[in-house]
Amino acid sequence: MTGSRVLVELVVVLGTAAVVTVVFQALHIPVVLGYILAGLLIGPHVPVPLVANPELVHVLSELGVILLMFTVGTELRLSTIARVGVPAAMTALFEVALVIVTGTLVGRALGLAPVEALFAGACLGISSTMLVAKAFEDLGWKGGFTEIVFATLVFEDLIAIVLLAILTGVASGSGLHAPDVLRMVGQLGGFLVVLLVGGLILIPRAVRFIAARSRGETVMIVSLAICFGGAALAHWAGYSVALGAFIAGLLIAESGHGHDVFTLVKPFRDVFATIFFVSVGMTIQPSELAAEIPTILLFTCVVLLVKPVGVALGVFFGGHGVRPAVRAGISLSQIGELSFVIAGIGVASGAARPSLLAIAVGVSCVTTLTSGVMIARSEAAAGWVAHRLPGRIAMFESFYESWLDRLRTRPETLWRRLRQPVFVLVLDTCVIIAIVIAAATAAPYIRATLGLSGAVERIIVVGGAVAVIAPFFVSLVRRIMVIARMLALEVIPVRGELDLGPAAAAVSLDLGRAPRRTLTVMFEAGIGLVVSVPLVAATQPFVAGGPVVILIVMVAMGVVAQRSLRDFDGHVRAGSEMILELMRQPTAAAASHAPQIPTLETIETVLPGFGGIASVTLAATSPAVGQSLAGLDLRARTGVTVLAIARGDHGTVTPSPTEPLHAGDVLAMTGSDEAITAARRMLDPAPDVVPTPAS
Repeated sequence: MTGSRVLVELVVVLGTAAVVTVVFQALHIPVVLGYILAGLLIGPHVPVPLVANPELVHVLSELGVILLMFTVGTELRLSTIARVGVPAAMTALFEVALVIVTGTLVGRALGLAPVEALFAGACLGISSTMLVAKAFEDLGWKGGFTEIVFATLVFEDLIAIVLLAILTGVASGSGLHAPDVLRMVGQLGGFLVVLLVGGLILIPRAVRFIAARSRGETVMIVSLAICFGGAALAHWAGYSVALGAFIAGLLIAESGHGHDVFTLVKPFRDVFATIFFVSVGMTIQPSELAAEIPTILLFTCVVLLVKPVGVALGVFFGGHGVRPAVRAGISLSQIGELSFVIAGIGVASGAARPSLLAIAVGVSCVTTLTSGVMIARSEAAAGWVAHRLPGRIAMFESFYESWLDRLRTRPETLWRRLRQPVFVLVLDTCVIIAIVIAAATAAPYIRATLGLSGAVERIIVVGGAVAVIAPFFVSLVRRIMVIARMLALEVIPVRGELDLGPAAAAVSLDLGRAPRRTLTVMFEAGIGLVVSVPLVAATQPFVAGGPVVILIVMVAMGVVAQRSLRDFDGHVRAGSEMILELMRQPTAAAASHAPQIPTLETIETVLPGFGGIASVTLAATSPAVGQSLAGLDLRARTGVTVLAIARGDHGTVTPSPTEPLHAGDVLAMTGSDEAITAARRMLDPAPDVVPTPAS
């Protein structure tokens, strides 16, 4: 192809994209859809006189994928990955695995082959960082739940990289044969270790040396050389170029100049990323897209229903409350650029039919259109959910947030104590996965070697696998229980003897048993789901019945949690009675402008689990006077729960939502420090008592 022809092709591609994008921006429609439409217009499947060369556009789009993943890496550092924390990692792992399992099941039900269904499920699991960031930027949202969303997206991107590497190997011809998959995972691990260790020794030092002595132009050229070098190494090793580009970006970020490199490379990335989206549009056949509308709608339902639920559960178990959890789930209910990359690998390798890319584009178009509206209305949706929470769950939510706040401030000694049981838990999970895959692999050989019937062969294989798995499964369950109890004891320790005063002997009584048991059950449920869902996702291609396991785990955990919440509700009511009595005692508060809780600092000793109690006295000028708790929407808007209201010599515990508030009322509240601060701003501009520091 001559140079002049290349220029003409670039004019056609970028010119069409520019015109369509201007129109889409004026209509406030996501520009990514404009790029895809531009590709459709200049593609070979639409009778429009503007037709670009698919081969040239495909080559340029590969550069877009490389630069896109490279810039994702430059914005991450290993310290950043550690800082966003375990809760974000668990949330991402759980929800991506849940969506992959569901998407694969739907794909199989639609008649897709196992490998093809796996690619379809993987396409649905990864949200679009670009779309979410743009939506938050347009709405002016920063901090708060957006940090939770971006932390989850960080780990989604990491999971996507691993998926790309594994699926590239699967698509290369090894399929889903267990020995090949195990060998491929081992080779991937070895490749990543060599690339990361060798890169960390050389790349950060070299980039710092060059950045200190050169201009930005030189830094950019060196960075791009590292980027394409990493992509070439990954391609040579048989993995996706996206993996190598991402690792290259991560290594440059470790130099401390990642953001500078991102700024320098971003214009190039935007140009070639545009061409990538245009190339996606060029592959779409409108007739094929129309024929796949039922499939697109089913997969769209998976993204819009299953993904928000998975994210919300993960965020809630991470201790961020119902409202942030719901808003985070809604914000991540779309797919985007990485889904196209995954689908493209499947189609290019022949592991999936060409319509998979059209399906991914269709799902992305629908979810992209709904995403902006859903994100903008996520606060109202979160409020709607918070209003309709059962009383016991709403009460538990406030305590759970305050408990998790304490856990985040615990010293490193806790995490050092957890390393051994966590390591054993991960090891047990990996061994169980390996045994399941090995059993699935051995079944055909046993049938062929021994000449057994299908039923006898299944009995032998399943029985043998269960016998081998049993000790590891028991160990896994025990590790979950041990970790949950260690975390619960860290938040609500056993206080030992209870001092009832000089006239009575000390009594050995564990008053924190009920809240600690409830917290332990919630930790067990969260850890159990985070372990079981990825385990099922990893073994689903080899054995059936995995989703039934998830369902059984969720039902069992729900029953146990319901019983535990009932005991906890009784504990809260008894504790609220004591708090009310403390507020009604004559105290030195008579010398001040309002009554207080005189022994607030001892509440945690007498009532374990009741730390973080604070009181607010309603002044006559308070906007809450004359309103009810339901009218104020206090719990939904701030996250606190009102345990008791003292009104002169009278009062009420766990007040009704319709309870009217009066000037002079003293409200005893519980919740996280952030929630209590927000409640104070709502109720009284000059609160009289500060929250008790968490013990």
